[in-house]
Amino acid sequence: MGPADLAQVLGDLKMQTNDSVVVGFEGADDAAVVRLNDGKLVVQSVDFFTPIVDDPYQFGQIAAANAFSDIYAMGGKPLFALNIVGFPINDLPKSVLTEILQGGADKAAEAGVPIVGGHSVDDKEPKYGMVVTGEVDEAKMWKNSGAQVGDILVLTKPLGTGIIATAIKKGVANEESINAAVESMATLNKGAADALDGLNVHAVTDVTGFGLLGHLKEMCQGSDVSAKINFSELAFLPNVRQLAETGIMAGGTVRNLDYVKDFVKFDSTLSEIDKLLAADAQTSGGLLVSFSENDAEIFIENFGSTVKTIGQIIQKESNFISIK
Repeated sequence: MGPADLAQVLGDLKMQTNDSVVVGFEGADDAAVVRLNDGKLVVQSVDFFTPIVDDPYQFGQIAAANAFSDIYAMGGKPLFALNIVGFPINDLPKSVLTEILQGGADKAAEAGVPIVGGHSVDDKEPKYGMVVTGEVDEAKMWKNSGAQVGDILVLTKPLGTGIIATAIKKGVANEESINAAVESMATLNKGAADALDGLNVHAVTDVTGFGLLGHLKEMCQGSDVSAKINFSELAFLPNVRQLAETGIMAGGTVRNLDYVKDFVKFDSTLSEIDKLLAADAQTSGGLLVSFSENDAEIFIENFGSTVKTIGQIIQKESNFISIK
């Protein structure tokens, strides 16, 4: 579901809350945080989707990495997970589902997280994901708000998974693109979160379905600031531009761009393809982090070459984001 549709649906809801809710859905954060009676904070999120790659095992790995990402984006530690499965049990071999679940189980094992159960339904199209429950230290909890003027913005993974996933469905993605996308999507954000530990992080979110611009807008709106993005600094997976130029584009990417046009100022030098690339809907994308220049330098040195400095936080302007 696109960000505009989701905002309309949630805007009409009347939701109950109480004092134990530390982070709810109001701020469009990555996960919910609730305080227990002993003062400990529980962080929880749910995520599932239909296959975006052909290989069942890889699909399971990607879905699991994507589900864990929301917990890492809050500064939390995943404790356990539950599987969510939709599967056409009479139309596909049961071995396909076994491979999907094994991919998820192996990725959970890599994260050090036990899968303790789940729920399954007979469905026309395969779907897989997880409910992930974790814990977070309140003093170390990250949110998608809190970015400060002068902060540097870094992104820990390249963009373009939405376009490549669409190319896979259409049978036009080459091996280089597929392998790069699978490797990126199946990579846990645990390493990035661990490298951020101890730094003075002001705001974090993971870049997923709403794309870089959609999630950055939420960060800026929640922080009452604006952001400047350098398009030339954005990293993309192999062959993404070439695919986009041939008309390969995820429906979610098109919806994202339509949504962000009201609050993003695009430089006149950027083409329509450039705009779509910046708005591409991601699966299991990287962490978008806002912190001081000094902390950004330490993080980049510690975490490695996949990190890109993509822009900075500025005083609030009429547009939440300007990109050139």
